[in-house]
Amino acid sequence: MSDQAAATALVAGFNRLKTALAKRIVGQEAVIEQVFIAMAAGGHSLLEGVPGLAKTLLVKSLADAMHLSFRRVQFTPDLMPADITGTEIIQENAETGRRSFVFQQGPIFTQILLADEINRTPPKTQAALLEAMQEKHVTVGQQTYELPKPFFVLATQNPIEQEGTYPLPEAQKDRFLFLIKIDYPTRDAERDIVSRTTGSESQTIEPVLTAEELAAAQTLSRKVPVPDHVLDYVLDLVRATRPNEEGALDFVKQNIGWGAGPRASQQIVLAGKVRALLHGRTHVTTDDIEALALPVLRHRIVPTFHAEAEGLTVDKIIAELLKLVKKSA
Repeated sequence: MSDQAAATALVAGFNRLKTALAKRIVGQEAVIEQVFIAMAAGGHSLLEGVPGLAKTLLVKSLADAMHLSFRRVQFTPDLMPADITGTEIIQENAETGRRSFVFQQGPIFTQILLADEINRTPPKTQAALLEAMQEKHVTVGQQTYELPKPFFVLATQNPIEQEGTYPLPEAQKDRFLFLIKIDYPTRDAERDIVSRTTGSESQTIEPVLTAEELAAAQTLSRKVPVPDHVLDYVLDLVRATRPNEEGALDFVKQNIGWGAGPRASQQIVLAGKVRALLHGRTHVTTDDIEALALPVLRHRIVPTFHAEAEGLTVDKIIAELLKLVKKSA
């Protein structure tokens, strides 16, 4: 299949996915696009929103729409790392009577892992996902076990200010390509939600995408060229978030305590390539980068106390940076 045919197939697959999800999910077009972009780029997504905004339903519906194995883990304060990765158990050989340790796989051995309410469990258990998300394998004892391919973590969390939460460590958040915020629906959308959920049962979603199609999308996206001026814009934008960078803006020094690292530059470029293909282009533009700046950067920037006192959220800081950092035509 030619690259042009593969690009056409990618767009067709995404359209099928949106049609399938529309059977259960009202609106949320931008959220669905961002989650798909992350998966087509080979990355993980963290969905944040107050309770009741269908975060879990969205991920479950997404899994139903794909020919991929799916497991859900409900994160709770008493969840242990072994409850996710698995553990070694003693097993006796019926013939010899000898006992040996046998590894029993945990729910992480799947292609789509829903880490539900990930910030309800302590950092020790949150960290159980670090190796899996970065290296795509799990080490237990002396053995390393490969995870199924592809492997995606789609995690949900309630806002940090909600009672009974454990903020994710910076290293953990950096493993997510996107932090996607889900807002309250519009009045019309909420009306539709109420009508659907108080009537007959929701419709069944049939799988419309395969692992092979996702793998093809990941391979194709890496071939998309990035013009020099777009790459320079990415570097200018990401490096502008660092208050200790030479020539840092006064706005940044005053409002950002810690900025984004090189992984942000890598991932915004990868995500930009997928977005370009979805929008019918064969190269990345600065508009792609600008459109993805919020989900890529918002979990990689730590605001100062001054910014918090002034009511400057991370999203507002990024919006201001987009105005301050010039982009070439």
